[in-house]
Amino acid sequence: MDNSESIHPAVKLRHIRTFLDIASEGNLSAVARRQGITQPALSRTLAELETLLGQPLFLRQGRRLVLTEGGALFRRHATASLQSLEAGAAALRPRAGGTLRVGVLPTVASWFFPRVALRFREIRPEMVLAVETGPHFHLMRQLREGGIDLMIGRLPEARDMAGLSFEHLYEEDIVLAARHDHPLLHLPPAEALARSPLILPPVTAIIRRPVDDYLASLGLPNLRPALETVSLAIGRAVCRRSDALWFISRGVIAEELDRREMVLLPVRARYLAGAVGTTRRQTHDAPGLETLEEIARDIARTVPTGGD
Repeated sequence: MDNSESIHPAVKLRHIRTFLDIASEGNLSAVARRQGITQPALSRTLAELETLLGQPLFLRQGRRLVLTEGGALFRRHATASLQSLEAGAAALRPRAGGTLRVGVLPTVASWFFPRVALRFREIRPEMVLAVETGPHFHLMRQLREGGIDLMIGRLPEARDMAGLSFEHLYEEDIVLAARHDHPLLHLPPAEALARSPLILPPVTAIIRRPVDDYLASLGLPNLRPALETVSLAIGRAVCRRSDALWFISRGVIAEELDRREMVLLPVRARYLAGAVGTTRRQTHDAPGLETLEEIARDIARTVPTGGD
């Protein structure tokens, strides 16, 4: 064996696929049934891989197999490597059908991303866009573990960017919104906030910290929200049926603002603006990914800008 090699030459693709299946299921018998082999044969394949890598990849907890620290590290790299191989094979058939997996945050879900998706359909009709939605921390985990190929939304925090790259598309405000006929629109934001039910982003949302900073700057650091959400359907319905005020990214309610169903109170705080763009793994590629990124750049040039 060449000592310069970082992986044993006896490690085969079947070892990697078996390991990833077990890591996903956490159960040998389920994977064995799916692969159509016996459980002892599956156990031997896993044992071979652990021997070749020189350390255990799983711990037993009852009937479940749980990744060791080394196993979790190997899973991230194995997932990325397998996806790169699949992308390379697909690249030899550039017009073959396939699936591009995209994580979409609420800030781009209602206005920006649908336009990207429709343009992508025009250019690459043979491909399917599989869209995953959810909070920022969930999509970041999906991105790192290979569940999605790209995430579109707010710039992640610096501590979360190791091994990832972010491409800036546009700047977007966090706004304070209300129904168009809210009775307190004439008041300064601090007074209106003190007298109205409040909807805040969840504490896990990337936009929550600047909102908390803004409330503190108004002397309202302990203002208790009636609701925490970034869901358009929920936030819009609550605002329509009440006097609630909602801190939310402008893009979430862009069409409601255009139709004057919702209006904004003038917060005028520069730090309530932030970058929106695409986040991907630095070494990852997938069929259709570059096309989607180029479409996103083009449509970003049309995003409305302006104050409250």
